[in-house]
Amino acid sequence: MAIKLFLTDVDGVMTDGSMYYTESGDELKRFHTHDGMAFELLRKAGIKTGIVTSEDTQIVARRAAKIKADYLYQGKRDGGKLAAAQQICQELNIGLEEVAYVGDDINCFELLSAVGIAACPSNAVKAIKEIPNIILLEKKGGDGAVREFVELILNNNA
Repeated sequence: MAIKLFLTDVDGVMTDGSMYYTESGDELKRFHTHDGMAFELLRKAGIKTGIVTSEDTQIVARRAAKIKADYLYQGKRDGGKLAAAQQICQELNIGLEEVAYVGDDINCFELLSAVGIAACPSNAVKAIKEIPNIILLEKKGGDGAVREFVELILNNNA
């Protein structure tokens, strides 16, 4: 079945998972430009995009706006990621089998286990790497893992 919705986690997937703080307490995140282009490639292919994360920051809101993500769900914990995906699917009138999701840690487990195509960066935690049929990407989080997954999907290799 064709993918109609692409979702991603942020920390550990779109970023390297590190938390950077300035002396004054400002938080910084490093995003990879290749992942931003991945969202454009998906848009051109007619695939909706979204970010679903347990964090809730203006940094992520700004990044989502810059890459023109169709959906942004922040602060999703304890099953909230799966619920967010189900809400988007209902709005788009699609099933979870038509969703691709990339995540890296145990708070992504439920959603990764429910979607049609699941992937994780090479540095994901062991429990995620052991999900049946998950695609283990070569790239680490923050190093273009989203782009790698998107290219697999768009080239029908996922």
